[in-house]
Parts: sequence; C-alpha cells; structure tokens
Amino acid sequence: MFPKVPDQHKVGRPLIPNGLGVLFVLTTTVYLFSIYFSNKVFNLGLDTSVNGVSAALTLAVCILFGGFMGLLDDFMDLKWRYKAFMPLIAALPLMYYVFEGLQTGVIRTSIALPFLGTLHFGAYYVFLIVPLIVMIVTNTVNQLGGLNGLETVCPAVVILGLMAFSPSGILMVGPLIFWLILSYFNVRGKIFVGNAGSFAIGITIASFAVISDLKVNLLISILPFIFNSSIILLAIFFTHKRAKVTFDGEKLCSDGRKSLVTIITYHRPLTERQIVIIISSIVALFTLLAALIQVLS
Repeated sequence: MFPKVPDQHKVGRPLIPNGLGVLFVLTTTVYLFSIYFSNKVFNLGLDTSVNGVSAALTLAVCILFGGFMGLLDDFMDLKWRYKAFMPLIAALPLMYYVFEGLQTGVIRTSIALPFLGTLHFGAYYVFLIVPLIVMIVTNTVNQLGGLNGLETVCPAVVILGLMAFSPSGILMVGPLIFWLILSYFNVRGKIFVGNAGSFAIGITIASFAVISDLKVNLLISILPFIFNSSIILLAIFFTHKRAKVTFDGEKLCSDGRKSLVTIITYHRPLTERQIVIIISSIVALFTLLAALIQVLS
C-alpha cells in the first residue's frame, strides 16, 4: 500500500514503507470530528469555540492541509523555495479562529518573553505572527529528521509539554496516542512517517499551541528545532553543501558541523539510537524549561 524507500543507516539498506504519516492525518481528523460531533450532540464540554468557531474543527483543517502538503512533497519532491511557504495557506483557518478569539478575549495578541517583557502585536498578531508561527514550526520540525525515531519522538515530547498546561488538552489525546504508536515502529526501523507525517505533526504543534495560547512554551520548546534549521540554512547559504553523515555499518560520523546531528557526530562515531536519545533529551530539557517558566510566571 505504501511506497518503500531504503533505510540509509542500516546494513544492506533494507526497504521500509514510507508515508505512514497519512494514517496519523486520517485518524486525527476522525478523532477531532468525533470530539466536535459529541460536543454538539451531548454537550460534554470537550470542545472549545469562540464566536461559534470550533477549536477541534480548526485543528482538523490545519492538520489535513499539513498532511496534504507533506504528501505532495513525498511524491513530487518539492523544492524548499516552494514548500517553505506552503504552510502559510494552512494558517488561514487558524488566523480566523484567532481573529474570533480576539473579539471575546480568549486569545491574547501579546507574548510575554523572559527577560524581555511583554510584546504587544495588536492586529499584526493575526495577520503576521500566527502565519509565521505556523511556517517556522512546520518547517523546523520537518528538517529535524533523517534518523529512525528522530522525527517522531521529538515532536511527541513537545506535545506532551504543551498538553500539560493547555485547557484544551483533550484535543490532543487521540492524536498523541496514535503518534506514539507510529513512533514505536519508527524507532524500531519498521516504518517511516514521511513528509506527510512530519509536516502534519509540525502544523499540529503550531496550531495547538496557538489555540491553547501557549506561545512562549512553544517558542522555548522548539529552540533545538530552530537551532538545527538555522545551522542547515547557514551551511547551505555559505558553503552550498548539505549536512550529511557517513555510515560504517554500525555507527554514524560526520566531518562537518552543518546540522544538529552532524554537530553531535562530528568526529565522534555514535549509533543511530544514541543520536536519537541525545537529541530527544535536548528537546525534553527545553520542554521542561518552558514548563518551569510557565509555572514561575
């Protein structure tokens, strides 16, 4: 059912089913529509809405577009100059939700940054900040991948950190459970989620953080993702070379520092599992830092 691609970091380069992130998109959409329907019929208080705009449906639409965008990339191999800006379209339903939220005071246009104070954006928050959040988070999450478990475990850690402080955490219970199932098989090298999965989970994180008004938590949690993307882009801009690692049949090593993975493996051979654990721990550390700041603020 799914196209197979070689696992570059396994002996013999076995063929692995790719693009199973589509299943995450489908199950998540069904879950969120079920939340919306149950809330409408039984008034269970599972969904939140502002001026009649449902958080569950808004999140579902954003995830659907993320999956579609990733699916296009999986089959057409889109250039970065195109797919870098495609998440801006996915931000439209989120912008509408935020706009309605501002009318009722549910969502704030300000961001309280540690040591810098509170920044007020006014109307620019809807038309500039929200699209930037979606674009940056989606692309940075997509770029931190390439190893079994890296593109699934790290986003799951960030989602757990956001859910801990979100009044709408019920919206992410189903998506998180299914994503963890995919993560289990991805870590074991049985499946790849593909761009369909990484783009969908990136938009999920960004949209959920905006809906829950946890912008500072999101910013701090994804700092490792932003650092990784910055290094990659700087390397491409100045050296016109992409980050890569060499595989000796057991361990991975790099002779340059052009990404978070290559920095960790720079003249230091490590197994794929060790690299994933190190980077996941870094993401977990920043997620805990975000939680600590949230508690103390």
